[in-house]
Amino acid sequence: MGLNLDEQKAVERFREQIVEPSMKSLVILDFWAEWCGPCKALTPTLEKVAADYADKGVVLAKVNVDEEKFIAAQFQVRSIPTVYAMFQGQPVADLTSARTEGQLKQALDQILSQLPVQPQPAGEEEPQQDIAPLIAMGEDVLASGDAERAMGVFAQIVQMAPDNAAANAGLLTAMVNAGHLAEAEAALGELPPELAGDPAIERAKAAIELAKDRPDDGALDDLRKAAAERPADMDAQFEFAQAAFAAGSRDEAAEALLAMVGSDPAWNDGAAKAKLLQIFEAVGLEDPWVAATRRRLSLLLFG
Repeated sequence: MGLNLDEQKAVERFREQIVEPSMKSLVILDFWAEWCGPCKALTPTLEKVAADYADKGVVLAKVNVDEEKFIAAQFQVRSIPTVYAMFQGQPVADLTSARTEGQLKQALDQILSQLPVQPQPAGEEEPQQDIAPLIAMGEDVLASGDAERAMGVFAQIVQMAPDNAAANAGLLTAMVNAGHLAEAEAALGELPPELAGDPAIERAKAAIELAKDRPDDGALDDLRKAAAERPADMDAQFEFAQAAFAAGSRDEAAEALLAMVGSDPAWNDGAAKAKLLQIFEAVGLEDPWVAATRRRLSLLLFG
């Protein structure tokens, strides 16, 4: 995502301390600093109101702008105190102008009447967050080609739902697409045993296996040249197809393998067809590209 290490740590702290609590509670987010007199004057009021509204699902979170400059910059904080109401990871109201207890309570009453804030009753287990929309977002980011950002999205989802197969598969696939093959293999080995055999995990495993054939750019160019110069050399065609897919050139890989099937479908016990099916599994059988390529394969095999 283009963030340095300190910025990544700041984002992670913000996620843990503000975003995650805001998924079920209304968070009063107070930007302040030690040197700010008005901030210190406002703090007792914020703390009292948050305590009074705790049973309604309201919590107070404070961000020191001197310690968290990156986060303050993301919120475009230009003066302090700056106070927002956060719900489900988004600012829903600017509370900066509400400086008295009465003003704050009036603003909170209005916000709470419009949002589905559901405080957790004592003794009840915390309901699990619906992560399906988050997984869909991660898949959209991955499909757009931004594998590094998709890694960040899926990593956060896995932290929220470590036993979710789709989230783990998305993280593995994003790692592969971003070129982090060793990390993907390590993460695969650390998956909960109950996820073994899940179709989504199997697809990710196929993607990892295929990525092991990834060459450097120079080697891929050599394989491409060899395949072009020796169109009847099935070994050269197959080697290029494997390397092309591993390098992200799935169209080139499919064209080479389809040509092999059309020329000699029985070559090497049907290796070209088997490789195409492995690619389909890795990409995902519901993918439009897979559907179109499978139709082409069926026409070659069955006319």
